[in-house]
Amino acid sequence: MMGRKYRRYYHRPPWWLKIRSMFAQLLLPLICFQFLRTLLFPTTFDVILLTLMFVLYCSLLLKLF
Repeated sequence: MMGRKYRRYYHRPPWWLKIRSMFAQLLLPLICFQFLRTLLFPTTFDVILLTLMFVLYCSLLLKLF
């Protein structure tokens, strides 16, 4: 019987996974800061920026990138 070939789950190089995890760790405090800034000084730019950062963070958690 032939041995099974296992495929890696991510199909990405290890350096990409490290950069992605570092970016996710950096993004969370930035989201908290931007949320507080949006509560204090709500502008359209702040709301859009917060939304984009939140969507990016969720996509990193769900491993879409």
